[in-house]
Amino acid sequence: MTRFAPVYRALGMIIMLFALTMLGPWILSYATNDGAQSAYDEAILLTFLSGTFLWYRYRNCKRELNIRDGFLMVVLVWTVLPAFAAIPLMIQLGISHTDAYFETMSGLTTTGSTVLPNLDTLPMSINLWRHELVWIGGMGLIVLAIAILPLLGIGGRQMFKAETPGPMKDSKMTPRIAETAKGLWLVYVGVSIACAISYRVAGMSWFDAVCHMFSTMGLGGFSTHDASFGFFNSPAIEAVCIVFMLIAGMNFGTLFLAVSGRSLRPYFHDPEAGWFIGVTLLSILVVAMYIWKDGVYPEFETALRHSAFNLVSIATTTGYASVDYALLPIFAPLWMLFLSSFATSAGSTGGGIKMIRALLLYKQVYRELLRAMHPNAVYNIRIGGQVAPQPILFAVLGFAFMYMVSIVSLTLIMAFTGLDIISAFTAVVASINNTGPGLGVVGPSTTYEALEDFQTWICTFAMLLGRLEIFTLLVVLTPAFWRK
Repeated sequence: MTRFAPVYRALGMIIMLFALTMLGPWILSYATNDGAQSAYDEAILLTFLSGTFLWYRYRNCKRELNIRDGFLMVVLVWTVLPAFAAIPLMIQLGISHTDAYFETMSGLTTTGSTVLPNLDTLPMSINLWRHELVWIGGMGLIVLAIAILPLLGIGGRQMFKAETPGPMKDSKMTPRIAETAKGLWLVYVGVSIACAISYRVAGMSWFDAVCHMFSTMGLGGFSTHDASFGFFNSPAIEAVCIVFMLIAGMNFGTLFLAVSGRSLRPYFHDPEAGWFIGVTLLSILVVAMYIWKDGVYPEFETALRHSAFNLVSIATTTGYASVDYALLPIFAPLWMLFLSSFATSAGSTGGGIKMIRALLLYKQVYRELLRAMHPNAVYNIRIGGQVAPQPILFAVLGFAFMYMVSIVSLTLIMAFTGLDIISAFTAVVASINNTGPGLGVVGPSTTYEALEDFQTWICTFAMLLGRLEIFTLLVVLTPAFWRK
């Protein structure tokens, strides 16, 4: 029996669970008779039977997952589930496997890039399914699974450590990992319900409210309309979106502690929250002043409105757009993409290197400057009042290096295929940061449909690399991982 048999057993159970997530769009398809019924019939049946076969084949392989198992489990889940999620799109829309896999990978990794035109005329169930994938991927299907699978005899600690974003993976909010996962999901669901109701009150239809709630809380940026939030042209709806994007861009662990303790005090002790809010608000004002002074908008209030919405959207790696911000002076969209690289907090549904790593990198650089002047002095790097251990600092430095190497390497490959450098660079940055739209041929007013298949697969790999925070995927790709 293979040494990874318990992983395959657990994967089979997760695939069966994933089949059940298609029931919502399946029911909507039959209720609205949108023509996608048979697509979901086949997708649910094939997904459930595949999971059942895998579980049955390894049903007797029961043991606690170790570190290697956890890494392999996470990578398999995030590569296999998009393939099953793509089945309804391939059957109903007749698109290629490449485009369908890209679309569902974009959803589950909460990237929000799309290759689909004419979103307004898609079957309602297909639109719902796309948005539901973002919501599921937002907190991570792994976290959902480890809240349930312990009841079935599968421990989840290693899966949780491999999946949880950010360098502080060993901090726990509750004594048991399953309780932590359940607490995160309860908070996530509660805020999601509040988001949907707020959208409805602000003027959206219930269908649009639910779909955009899914992609707002997952910071995925999918929309039911080609014009994204420009379709609504509503300051009230944009304000609701900004509030919930900011909530989703901060650590859900902090939100869990704030809700359970009925106090905002955890946010004051969160080393990332203040920086996230401060950098975002300052950037909004700077960009608003910049485009107003440049004459893009005659009134400062209009400049502030569009600056606030689009900057928060890109900085939090959501990817909504109220206007085609690619047409703004080049500083504005480039600054937005730069913010998407680090602005969101660890433990959020956002992408990028996360604010905690950016702070550690800044403090490390400052320490080296002080050491240059005072070689014999001892300086400790503190985050949140605690000294950051050396292994974490080394891990952050290694991560930052691989992050830059990944962007440069993938950009060069995209440019080698013939894509112009602006489109190549921003497509890679937007994909690895799980942001969605870039600039050039992949700008906010267009889709990734313009890319060739090979270019699409590069962006798909970049989305997966970013969602699994680089090392989780690279560890599994190293020869040492497969040695006994």
